[in-house]
Amino acid sequence: MSKEISKKTELSPAPKNDGITWGPWGAIITIIVLFFIESVVASLVIVVYAALKSQNVTQATNWLSNSIPYGFWFTVFAETLIVAGVWFFIRIRKGNWRAIGLYRPQKIDAAYPFIGLVIYYPIYIIAVSILATLTKLNINQQQNVGFSQSTTGWPLILVFICLVILPPIAEEIAFRGFLYSGLKKSLPKIWAVIFTGIIFAIPHALESQSGGLLWIAAVDTFILSAVLCWLREKTGRLYAGMGLHALKNFIAFAYVFHIFQQLNFHF
Repeated sequence: MSKEISKKTELSPAPKNDGITWGPWGAIITIIVLFFIESVVASLVIVVYAALKSQNVTQATNWLSNSIPYGFWFTVFAETLIVAGVWFFIRIRKGNWRAIGLYRPQKIDAAYPFIGLVIYYPIYIIAVSILATLTKLNINQQQNVGFSQSTTGWPLILVFICLVILPPIAEEIAFRGFLYSGLKKSLPKIWAVIFTGIIFAIPHALESQSGGLLWIAAVDTFILSAVLCWLREKTGRLYAGMGLHALKNFIAFAYVFHIFQQLNFHF
């Protein structure tokens, strides 16, 4: 009998440790808290700096609204807080970075962003066309990107970093890395994709220039999130998603800031 038990023990596979030590609620609550903290703390840093310069809160707000360098450092600090918060949570829960798709990239990761772009845009165009026909979706709503659209010269490089480089890194780690991994720990993948898209779309829906909800951005980011989740599943890593996210942001950046006109490119 003891030999049979020993044999069964040897043949039984060890419990799989996938490095995901958090579930759906832990992921959702942590993401909400992190984005609240990064917004508050980053703003407080600017306010404290203004106080040290003998300036008031109004001046600090003016800096954030009208100063490219201050907006740049605000963005750097805020995005860093997001990544640091995810790292801290994973560390205290004894998880690992590989679990959220951060390990050695492969050559194919450079090709998938373009494949994702080809998939994303037709879906987005069809979805917006249908929604605009069936509902009162305003496709002309403008997003508040946080920087003046008349920015030119070297400040535009700082804006490029803030809009095209930093968000894809921090948001992919936070959403398709940490959040999506936690959701699919206990939920079917389709629901993990849907909830990730909804949570990702909510902050973008609050970025309207004219007030109210920016529904066109919510639709856009929900569809983008679904494609980004597909890339995460397809490659097992976050790099392709970061690439697609950066490509999509660059296209919007080039359109909003009239990059091709500034470079005198004619088509």
